[in-house]
Parts: sequence; structure tokens; C-alpha cells
Amino acid sequence: MQYHLNGYRYGDPSIQEAAAGREGAQGPLPESVDVLIVGTGPAGTVLAAQLAEFPEIDTRVVERRQGPLPVGQADGVSCRTVEMFDAFGLAPTLLNEAYWVNETTFWSPAPGNRDEITRSGQIQDVADGLSEYPHVIVNQARMQEMLLEKAAKSASRLQVDYGFKALGVEIPEDPDAPVTVTLEETDEDGRGTGVTRTVRARYVVGCDGARSVIRTSIGRSLHGDAQNHAWGVMDILPVTDFPDVRKKAVMQSASGSLLQIPREGGNLVRYYVDLGDLPEGDRSVRDRTTYEDILTAAQKALHPYSLDARDVAWWSVYEVGQRVTDGFDDVSAELVGTLDPRVFIAGDACHTHSAKAGQGMNVSMQDTYNLGWKLAAVLQGRSPNSLLATYSGERQRIAEELIAFDKQWSRMIGSKASDVTAQDVESHFVAGGRFTAGLSTVYEPSLLTGGTEHQGLATGFEVGARFHSAPVIRVADAKPEQLGHVHEADGRWRLYAFGDAADAGEEGSALRALLAFLDESPESPVRRFTPAGAADDAVFDVRAILQQDHHEVDLNAIPQFLFPAKGTLGLRDYEKVFSAEKTNGRLLGSVPGLEATADIYDLRGIDRSQGALVVVRPDQYVAQVMPLQAHAELTEYFASFMLEQQ
Repeated sequence: MQYHLNGYRYGDPSIQEAAAGREGAQGPLPESVDVLIVGTGPAGTVLAAQLAEFPEIDTRVVERRQGPLPVGQADGVSCRTVEMFDAFGLAPTLLNEAYWVNETTFWSPAPGNRDEITRSGQIQDVADGLSEYPHVIVNQARMQEMLLEKAAKSASRLQVDYGFKALGVEIPEDPDAPVTVTLEETDEDGRGTGVTRTVRARYVVGCDGARSVIRTSIGRSLHGDAQNHAWGVMDILPVTDFPDVRKKAVMQSASGSLLQIPREGGNLVRYYVDLGDLPEGDRSVRDRTTYEDILTAAQKALHPYSLDARDVAWWSVYEVGQRVTDGFDDVSAELVGTLDPRVFIAGDACHTHSAKAGQGMNVSMQDTYNLGWKLAAVLQGRSPNSLLATYSGERQRIAEELIAFDKQWSRMIGSKASDVTAQDVESHFVAGGRFTAGLSTVYEPSLLTGGTEHQGLATGFEVGARFHSAPVIRVADAKPEQLGHVHEADGRWRLYAFGDAADAGEEGSALRALLAFLDESPESPVRRFTPAGAADDAVFDVRAILQQDHHEVDLNAIPQFLFPAKGTLGLRDYEKVFSAEKTNGRLLGSVPGLEATADIYDLRGIDRSQGALVVVRPDQYVAQVMPLQAHAELTEYFASFMLEQQ
């Protein structure tokens, strides 16, 4: 974290200096804004935290409740979501508070007595090498609180306007005219008071849940099937003799299925309890089921172990169903490419599914992490409006993949023990490990994602997949670092230049030639697409990874482009040059058995002779793997969706 760039600063460095005009209170909801976010669920709070990084963009967030969510329904946090939280600077807090899912155990009917369960398997929850971060459990409400605190501490000082619900959206025919959103003030119970007002916005993002008014207003609807199967869920403080009470456990008993998820805080536990099949069209299960019914079903499934609930934090009943919309914005299929979207939906507003795959909150957050940087690029005038069409194009397919996985997993753990064995469940769990870790997303070749013709230069950085971090040493101060952790949620592109065999300080180095091109050529994307007067790294954050030991690197021989002047004082940035030397396991996430023998070149399959340029999108996905010499190709890539700035 760099916070003395404009002079010495005293106090909490996580609180940014307020931007001009943002020093005081936010003020009442204005008549017009750049972006209006409707809803403060997982998708809405991620978008708020991201757009808050751009004080020049007028963003407002409305929520029908009178205050923050007190108790969240979602709780599973995938490895990928923790990686994203790291980009917001929130991973340390998240990990400190969370329950870490280290092992998952599997239970099935005992061979000699099917009325009792016995442990039939146990596995490490996240396979080695998938991520430097674990799978954790944290209440949805707390995660949203972290994100909203991040927004409030930003230079924008963005806060939520509570007490407003959306009634509808009007989209004018004029593509340059703002969208009009009608809002109604709400009471303490979230019900409308009859007092309405309108807000004009250049862009509207509906993060308003499965009953989304924004979705309905743009003519979208959820399509899919109900599985006619009911589950109860409860968060309780139990007293039990079940030996795996502090481990994630999947249980197949003669009386039904049970999924146990320990929660944060040391004692809280969540149980998903199989309540059985429903008659087709039966929608009264919520009304006729009590908390006592859920607890009794859980106690039967745990037999011969006892379960006593000393306190109940929350409980609910739901029917399993999987639904997705046919588009995530207001442009119909026949008009894609001729109209640019102005209204978007995200999260439960465009995909709903069961909770047991643990992906709902995670995928919702990734929706708006995808959208946020694109909105910023367009509103800052760095990219054309057409860039926004890639949001629906990319995220709808991911939602469909989630629905397919959720259907399989729901059927697997919702089946009777006589139909599916614990070994079947365990095998399916292992096979879906990358999916449940949030790491299965691979964006297809498109405007933003290149092909695989140069993938061999860096086989471990799969084009279209998230950037898989690995350990390095920062040269200037010898600090062990995860390379992926330099990526902040600030809308910038990352260019990771892995040096070739030649010394970067000498002529003949392909890395040196690339840095000279980026710095000096008028055709450089840095020169063509960075606004006049902005810092060299305002749009493109270029990092170099050298093969030499950090003790052998002469910083004064490295091109000065890697030490850009920053802030009003023109101070040098010493954090852009790294050594690929081994870190001896000093960093979380090293691969067992490889820490002392492999560096990032080995771990990620980087060609030591030629080096590689890995281009990473603002949302941490690999866009391109290129040769260091591909200067013209690099500029051509960015020219396809960026606007000239000078």
C-alpha cells in the first residue's frame, strides 16, 4: 500500500483522502447520476466497492431496507472469491474472521445397522496447488459490510441510500438519453409508503434479487425447472457428540441427507436438511414446515449421535430450483451489435439455484466484478460503449454452467442412501473441486480474450482463466510476495513481463526491448491509451519478473520505465520489479514438495529462453499470452476496445 505519494500522511492508510467535493456527507439522492445500483446483496456491494474507486464517476446505491443486512443466507466463500477480496485489500480481515474449510468428511449408513451412520471417507477440501487461499465460511452480511466499508473509505466516500425500492425502469429510444428509474420510499419493514421519485442514470444495474423489478422492466425472465424437492436450513449453536461437528460433512442416512457446514466464531454450525420430495406444484412447504421439523429431521439423520440446539440464529425452508435468464442486459438477441446496453442485471436477478453447491454468492460477486471495470472504462472515456455488451456475453454462459453443475450436485446429495453411495458423493465432490473452488471459469476467445497460439510460452497461465498467482521476491526490498496480490480492484490492466534468458540490463534482452517500446514508441498502448497528464501506470500496470537472484539485480541498470514517478511529488515506485527465485515455502499457497526446488517459471510453465508477456484483465482473468517481441500485436489488441487518449 502506497500512501505517502502526495506527502506524509498520518492515520489509517485504508482511509483514502477524499476527492475534491467529496469531503463532507454524501447528501440526498440526486436527480441524475452516472450509475445507479439497485440492491445491496453480494453483486451490488462488489459493484459499489469497485466503482467507489473512481470518484469522477457519480455512483449511487439504493436499498429497500432501512439499513444493512443483519443476517445473510449465503456463507460459502470460494478460493476465487478470497482472491477477489485480496484485490480489494480485504482478504486478511476475511481470513482472520472466517472458518477455514480444511477437510470434508463423508458419512453413510453403517454396514451392520442402516439406521446409524458411520464415517466412510474424508478428504482435503481444496486440492494442493489450486489457489494460495483456502475455501472459507463467512456470513454474507459480514462480507457485504466489509465491501460497503471499503466504499465508504474510498476517495468517493460512497454510502448506501437506504429506504428506496425500485418500481420500474424506462429506457428512451434515444441511445444517448439517460434511463429513468422510478423509486418508492419504504418504511421500517421495507414496504412502500406511496412516496415516489425518479432518478435519471446513464447506466442502471439491477442487483435486486430473484424477484427483480429491474429484470422485469427490461423484459427478461428466469427460465428453468423446479426439482420438487424441499430442504430446510438452520444456523444453530449445537451441543453434540458428533465427532466431526467442526468439519464440513456430507451425510447420506437411511432417513435422508444432511449437509453440515461449520460457521465462523468457533461454535455456530449450519445444517442443510433433506425434507424429501414434494408433489408437483406444491408451494406450501414453507407454510407448513417449522424449525422443530427441521431439527427433528437433522437429529434422525445424525443417529446414533445426539444433537441439541442451544440457540437458533436463523432458519428457513426452500424448494430446489435452477433458473437463468436469456440475457443479462436490456438488449434483445436480435439487436446485439446494433444497440449498446444501458441496463444490466446481476446475481440472483439473473440466475438462481440451490445453496448446496456453495456458488450463488460467489458467482454473483464475480458477475459485477466483471461488469464494474467495464463501466468505469466507458464512463472515463477510455473504451467505447460497445465494450459493455461483453458482460452479458461472458457471464450468461458462466451462469448456465453453474446451473448444470448445481443440478448434478443437488441430485447427488439429495438422493436416498440406497440410490447413491457415499463413495459416489465423494467421487463427485472430488471431480467438481475446481468448480466449487470457483476456478472453473474460462472465458472463450472474444474481443477481450485471445487465442492459444502462444500458450506454450506460459502454460500455467491459461488464456481465459483467472491469473494463478505464485511466489516471487520483490527486488527492491527482498519481500516475499504472491505476484497475483499486486493486482488491485482499480480498473487497471496488468502486463506481467517475464524476462527472457538475457539480462534485462543489457542490450539484446527481449524484455528490455519491450520496456523501451512501451515507454518510447508513439505506437505503445501506454502512450496511445493513457490520458494526457496521467501517470504512466494509470491504465497499464507493467510488472517485470526476472530470472536472476534479487541480490544480482542492479536496479540502476533496469529501464526507468519500471520506476515511474508517482503523485504530486514525483516519487519513484520501487514495487514493479520481481525476482523469480525460490521462496523456500515462505508464502501461503506454495505447492508441497516444490517450494525449495521450483520458482514461478517452473510452477507456471514459463519458457526460460524466450520469456513471456501475460496480459491480465482488470478482473484478474488472463486475456493474452504473447511473446515479448509482439509489440504491434499488443497495441492492436488494445486498440480493438480502447479509445485514443492523445
